[in-house]
Amino acid sequence: MATFFQNAFLIAYSFVLITLAIYGLHRYHLVYLYYRNRKNEFKPLGHFTDLPKVTIQLPMYNEQFVAERIIEKCCEIDYPRDRLEIQVLDDSTDETVQIASDCVDRMRAAGHNVVYVHRPDRKGYKAGALDFGMGSAASDFIAIFDADFVPEPDILHRTIHHFTDPKVGMVQARWDHINRDHSLLTRGQAIFLDGHFMIEKTARNRSGRFVNFSGTAGLWRRQAIIDAGGWQH
Repeated sequence: MATFFQNAFLIAYSFVLITLAIYGLHRYHLVYLYYRNRKNEFKPLGHFTDLPKVTIQLPMYNEQFVAERIIEKCCEIDYPRDRLEIQVLDDSTDETVQIASDCVDRMRAAGHNVVYVHRPDRKGYKAGALDFGMGSAASDFIAIFDADFVPEPDILHRTIHHFTDPKVGMVQARWDHINRDHSLLTRGQAIFLDGHFMIEKTARNRSGRFVNFSGTAGLWRRQAIIDAGGWQH
């Protein structure tokens, strides 16, 4: 009987070990691809003479501590006001509703084209909110920022011109960290996310492999979303 359990344990241990080894080899391969292609930086083929309209979508759910910040930061983005609209897609059920709607009213009074949208239900969750917002979006390009993101003022100028290439459907921005040195935990999380965004995504993209879209900080060609079947939950 002891031999049976020993063999079963050995088989399970070997399976886990082999799986981790394969995962580790995959990680090493990505690092190799990163160093091999790190200088192959993609640059815009040209620059728009007339900047196209962009709709910024801010999907959020019970984000009372960051809702006001993301709305204000998006209103500070350096882009012509007549070329930019901001949709606050709020599915919240707590005080975020009041915080976000008040902030939108304040930004609208300051001259920003920002609207507050609160759906009657949360059908489809985030994907449902994005799809709902696209129905009234007046732009060919859609920027998406999660509520805990803090976009730099020049983010649209750094991304929009890549779409002068008709083959570009999406530009993914990289995450950074405002609390990297807060604790050992945040430093560890920063290393993990840097490995994903800086090493893995760069390696995949510059070596011609598929890159998945990370829900925060990206700019989409609207038609690419439509051609892919739209947002599905």
